[in-house]
Parts: sequence; C-alpha cells; structure tokens
Amino acid sequence: MKWIDALNDFQSYLKIERGLSANSVANYTYDIKKLILFLENHSIQASPITIKHTTLQEFIYEVSKTLNARSQARIISGLRSFFGYLIFEDYIKINPLDHIESPKTGRKLPDTLSLEDINNLISAIDLTKEYNGVRIGERDRTILETLYSCGLRVSELTALKISDLFFDEGFIKVNGKGDKQRFVPIGPSTQNYITLYKDEVRTAINVKKEFQDTLFLNHQGRQLSRAMVFTIVKRLAQHIELNKTISPHTFRHSFATHLLANGADLRAIQLMLGHESITTTEIYMHVDRSHLKEVLLKYHPRK
Repeated sequence: MKWIDALNDFQSYLKIERGLSANSVANYTYDIKKLILFLENHSIQASPITIKHTTLQEFIYEVSKTLNARSQARIISGLRSFFGYLIFEDYIKINPLDHIESPKTGRKLPDTLSLEDINNLISAIDLTKEYNGVRIGERDRTILETLYSCGLRVSELTALKISDLFFDEGFIKVNGKGDKQRFVPIGPSTQNYITLYKDEVRTAINVKKEFQDTLFLNHQGRQLSRAMVFTIVKRLAQHIELNKTISPHTFRHSFATHLLANGADLRAIQLMLGHESITTTEIYMHVDRSHLKEVLLKYHPRK
C-alpha cells in the first residue's frame, strides 16, 4: 500500500463516514504529510502497513524539537487516528502508536443504534417518494435493511451484484477488503425487500450497460455512491431527531453488537464481518457488565 493511496482513502473516510469539515480533514492530512516528508528526507523505506514503532518514535522526537506540547499531542492523536483507520479497515492488526505516550483520545467508533433506533430510522422512510419515476423510498428501505441484517461495509453494499444473490441457499456473496470473498447469511425478510426492489423498483431505471448486474442504482442507472448512502442515513437521522452521530458503518457496528448481546459466538460474527483477525472483531463489541454476568452464570461450572 502506497502512502498516497492510504491518505486518499483516509480523507474519504473522514469526509464521508465521519462527516468532518474540510478544515478538520486538512489538519489530519497535514500531520500525515509531515510523516511522509520525514520518511523521504531520511530515505526510510516504509509503507503505512510496514512502518515500525521505532520509526514513528524517531519522527515524533524530531518534530518535538520545534513544536510545543499541545502541537505534539495533536500530531500523535492524528497519526493514531490514521493507523486506527487502517485497523478499522482490516489492513493492519496493531496500532504502531499504542505505546507512544499522548493524551488519551482513543479511536471513536460510531454510536451503537438500538433496535428501536433502527426501527425508527426505517419507519421514517417515505416509501411513496419518487425521483424521475423511480421509487427511491423503496430502494432506501432495502439499503438500510441490508446494511443492518448482513453487517456490510458501505463499499460492499454499493458493489453488491444481482449475481451475488443466492437466496435459495440463504446467502449473499460479498467482495470485501483486498478482494476477499465471503458468503454472508441473509434472512427471509431482507430477501423479500431485495426481491421487491429488484423486481418492481429497479426495473423502472434505465440501467447503463456497465451496471446491468449492479444491484443498487441511482436514478441515472449507475452504481450508487458511498456518499449517497451516507446522505440517506444522515437525512433520516436528522428527520427523527436522533441525537447520535451515525453513518452507514453504524449499522454494521450495531449488527455485530446485537448479535453478541443475544448470545452469538464471536467467531461466527468474525466470519460474517469478514475480519481476518478476531481481535479486529472485538473492537466492535460494546458488551455491558450485565451481559458478562449472564455468560458467567450460564456457562461456569462453579457459579
């Protein structure tokens, strides 16, 4: 992975998934570019995936000579967020800044939605809404149902193809990070929503030749963008006055959290999410103490 590619992906994540302002994105970018320049000036061959903890220590030591403590903390925080994003996207397993002292900031995951929140968001969709004769309300409901029921990344959702649907077997084929394919189970209810959209809504769209097999389309017959899915979610949250910062990824996070809270095996959740390492799956889990107590009382031989 090249630095420029990682930086571009990170910028898109900050804009689309986290909804940060242009100024905030520019600040993150500035800090990462300082690191890239340091590597170039010292002829250090290291990619975002292979860079070592010691190299980052050297970089921070050098910038600390000309920056005050507040600016140093900002750079460390920005770099930690960048490498946290790479963990979030399953490129690396450990944040190389974990043992470098800085103000405790942590990597903030999207708020978890309750089942009531999800039901309220979906119920707020105007199913009669049309655009250029296309019933986009029906499409949007199908998108949210699929995000939540299958735990997909937004990029996996927008890339989903009709030929990836194996409803007779109860699965969909998902193309994940690094072109890794996995089969994710899909429930009858979500199958019905997809079938309704595919057979009654999508057929009204003048589909461009190169997107004939793409499932979710915009009214112009092209693949739906990640930014559009984010906009759909954001508008619905504003409509119901949901006091949480959410994105399409919040549905994936909620999918995993709700499965775990209801007794699902962590390994099974890992496979459905497409995580190479189970430690990545654990990042998504916000298990309260009451759930841990229930597990102990149910499974420990000497309660």
